[in-house]
Amino acid sequence: MTFQLAACAEMLWRDRPIAWRASRLKEMGFGVGLWNWPNWELAALEKTGATFTIMNGYLQGRLTDTEGCEMLLASARETSKVGKRLGVHRLNLHGTGLGDKGIPIPQIGAFAPGMEQRARDTLHRICDLAEAEGQVFTLENLNPFDHPGCPFGSTSAVLGLVSAVNRPQLKINLDLYHTQIGEGDLIRWCEACLPWIGEVQVADNPGRCEPGTGEINYAGVAKALKAMGYTGPVGMEANAKGDEEAALEAFRSAFTV
Repeated sequence: MTFQLAACAEMLWRDRPIAWRASRLKEMGFGVGLWNWPNWELAALEKTGATFTIMNGYLQGRLTDTEGCEMLLASARETSKVGKRLGVHRLNLHGTGLGDKGIPIPQIGAFAPGMEQRARDTLHRICDLAEAEGQVFTLENLNPFDHPGCPFGSTSAVLGLVSAVNRPQLKINLDLYHTQIGEGDLIRWCEACLPWIGEVQVADNPGRCEPGTGEINYAGVAKALKAMGYTGPVGMEANAKGDEEAALEAFRSAFTV
């Protein structure tokens, strides 16, 4: 298979324990994405033997102000230990803080002079941590409708920051659901971000459901990614419109090229 396929366990089978979800994804041949580790039974997850592809790399903090940056670094150090325990491949960041259940907070306040330089400096410190621990962090783009006011939320802003830092410990988590809502033109954004992509995440729009349920031609996107030479992870971070296993097979079909 061209891509390493995974799915966010926290958006599927929501009435089941998280370890059961991870085990079922492993049985179906998928890696496992996670969000908010304090909600998980870590010992149970370890026993599943699943491949954990990505999880939130922090619990609190921000890129954009001095206090928030220090909170972010402290939180990332703590989360780094959990990531190493589970063997998580990538630890994910956003330009804003996290709210309930590990979901990015829509608004953090006003933009201020020097904010971009502070963000770059903080990301360099994140890279120092990652280098010391042998880990990789990703910075995820968000869309302006679900996350209004989020600094560095756009695909363009994330690409600008990650390419400016330009260190192997920091990659882009290119979420094409968010890109579709915020900017569109998915294939050209994939091309622009390609040197820095750590993971591609997908869901269809509207509804944030599996590929094939909305307006995005994910089979075409998959062919374009293959033609570019991308062979990395693709994670479905989506609600199932109906049956979860059918949704996962639709995802697998779209990205089997």
